[in-house]
Amino acid sequence: MPKQKTRKAVSKRFKITKGGKVLRTTASRRHMATGKTRKRKRQLRGSALASPADSLNMKKMVPYG
Repeated sequence: MPKQKTRKAVSKRFKITKGGKVLRTTASRRHMATGKTRKRKRQLRGSALASPADSLNMKKMVPYG
């Protein structure tokens, strides 16, 4: 049986933890930062968990991750 291919776009954007959860970066950080408060920008740092409905598809796209 041949190897499964990894979706490179998904592997670059998401990280699968040891427990099987999917981490994603928070949205609303790229531009228009002047319109956001300091508190809001600070809370947008770091990662968030992807929803369980989406994480099932992402795990299929990254079979060895």
